[in-house]
Amino acid sequence: MGGLGIGSRVWESTSSTVFLLPTELLEVACNHVQSCGYSTDGFGTTTTMRKLHLIWVATRMHIEIYKYPARSDVVEIESWFESKGGIGIRRDWILKDYATHEVLGRATSKFVMINQDTRKLAKVIDGVQKEYLGFSPREPRLAFPQEKNGSLKKIAKLEDAAQYSRQGLVPRRAADLDMNQHVNNVAYIRWVLESMPQEIIDTHELETITIDYKKECKEDDVVDSHTSPEPYNGTAAKGKEDYCQFLHLLTLSGDGLEIGRCYTEWRKKPTRQAYHSV
Repeated sequence: MGGLGIGSRVWESTSSTVFLLPTELLEVACNHVQSCGYSTDGFGTTTTMRKLHLIWVATRMHIEIYKYPARSDVVEIESWFESKGGIGIRRDWILKDYATHEVLGRATSKFVMINQDTRKLAKVIDGVQKEYLGFSPREPRLAFPQEKNGSLKKIAKLEDAAQYSRQGLVPRRAADLDMNQHVNNVAYIRWVLESMPQEIIDTHELETITIDYKKECKEDDVVDSHTSPEPYNGTAAKGKEDYCQFLHLLTLSGDGLEIGRCYTEWRKKPTRQAYHSV
């Protein structure tokens, strides 16, 4: 997991990243986002948490990308968190163009504390809270300040047979595992996008992704990714002629146990814009 706290990071969009497909570029951005933060011990936790074998686990993440960076753009990522009661915290991010200060994207997430050994929920004790609250904003601040926004959307489970599926996905040993040998949050997003239809990848770019993490995934697990389109209905369809949306489900191969569900929204690529994988 990335460090938890207030911080910033500057990321230069070099030739090795800007010619990636939008889905691949999102993964690069997410990895930078996760690495931006505060840690008292270098492991994304506080010193007291390490002593008590306590860790943070993500339960939800919501990302909106308004504009993808171009060649040589420098992106500044700002991150902070807010206490969410006895067992959880909320962590937010804002991505800006470093030169113009234009907001390129926003993200928010929810984390809960669990015991590393028992994998059960744990209460945020005063000692831990004292360590991280000193690095929280003095005034409440939200990346998505509106009460009604996409980050609060309830994700329906994909119940019927998926229209698109990708089976047999496995963690990348060097890139997808955290210090506890569990799959990190970004890998789930990559698996979700693996089952997207190629015709959408060719013509659209990802604007919004919301993912609920239902179960931890380990290094030996094999995952299946399922995707189906979700049509716009009624007033929601107005102004969305160039958009499409999808429901996604991640399951363990074999027993079909749900490990994550997701919603994505895609917009038409801007004219004269082409993406090439390296």
